[in-house]
Amino acid sequence: MQVTIRGDSMWPSLKDGQEIICSPYNGQTIFLNQVVIFTHPFNNSIIAAKRVKQIQDRKLFVEGDNPDPTASDDSHNFGWINFESVIAVAD
Repeated sequence: MQVTIRGDSMWPSLKDGQEIICSPYNGQTIFLNQVVIFTHPFNNSIIAAKRVKQIQDRKLFVEGDNPDPTASDDSHNFGWINFESVIAVAD
């Protein structure tokens, strides 16, 4: 499946409008530094792409790549996400 990146939270690794190839998440192993696509924990209408920075007890701490701390709504704002909210993983 293709996912289009929207916004600058993953810059400079992934740019606004860039399309990336992802595999649907079906319980496969998720690795540190892998990009995951998931449903935002506070707004189900938002699908987000972030990089996995920590894994603990079926939960993920995810961050945007942008060095500007105000450029990404990530686990610093909403905390850990559950594996169940992951839709896809970047190939």
